[in-house]
Amino acid sequence: MDVPAGGKVYVTSVKGTGAIRGRIMAMGLVPGTAVEVVRRAPLGDPLELMVKGYNLSLRATEAGLVTVSFAPPTSGDVPDKAAGGKVHER
Repeated sequence: MDVPAGGKVYVTSVKGTGAIRGRIMAMGLVPGTAVEVVRRAPLGDPLELMVKGYNLSLRATEAGLVTVSFAPPTSGDVPDKAAGGKVHER
């Protein structure tokens, strides 16, 4: 999803495996987290995000591993660790 500068989205899941997925989640990009796109580099890579009160820069390939939604999570959205951290409706 291409989010414009100033746009706010919510993390729904993080794809990938191993170290890269772990690093992305350790930086605060976990399901339910609000993320604001601060700006993009002139050629679109990297992009600067505001996550949990700090600025985070990610390459476009890393950002592509994060699935987001414009809608905030509802109280019924629960991260399911057994399903790889994907959010499921309950």
